Amino acid sequence: MKLLRQKVINEGIVLGSGVLKVDSFLNHQMDPFLMREVGREFTRRFAGDEITKVLTIESSGIAPGIMTALELEVPLIFARKQKSLTLTEDIYVEKVYSFTKKESNEITVSKKFIAPGERVLIVDDFLANGEAAFGLARIVEQAGASVAGIGIVIEKSFQPGGRLLQKAGYRVESLVRIASLEDGVVSFVDDEEEEVLLG
Repeated sequence: MKLLRQKVINEGIVLGSGVLKVDSFLNHQMDPFLMREVGREFTRRFAGDEITKVLTIESSGIAPGIMTALELEVPLIFARKQKSLTLTEDIYVEKVYSFTKKESNEITVSKKFIAPGERVLIVDDFLANGEAAFGLARIVEQAGASVAGIGIVIEKSFQPGGRLLQKAGYRVESLVRIASLEDGVVSFVDDEEEEVLLG
């Protein structure tokens, strides 16, 4: 996605070899025009998949998630992060580890919002090791629903998340794939490299 790639080039800040800061347009300040295009692109990629809900995780997944849900004309659900839980009867709970924050969170979704047989599209801002996406997928499957696919705004392809999710049988669509953040430079997986990797 050219518009997103240009934003990463112009405004992304590399913090070490594994972290890309994009807080000027994605996960602190948000560019609503970019988010609208992200929603349209996910909708184009998953057209015809009979999606009934979009599921994301708070808080950085909400903007791309809501714009995708708007374009698909379906509800958005966001999993809440909670440190401790005293009541678990009416919620699905999964533990996920955040690569960026170096901490585990329990995420929860109310059972009333995902029904058996639904087709759920998972949307998130970043994909590194796949922990959040796997946690959300487990919630969907606990509900007796199916994961229609996983839409990722920015995938760090040098980390294993995308490969692990695909190996587990999930369809992953990443709008931008980053090959490396070495020496403070963002290198993208271009189309030719992608063909070799998938070949």
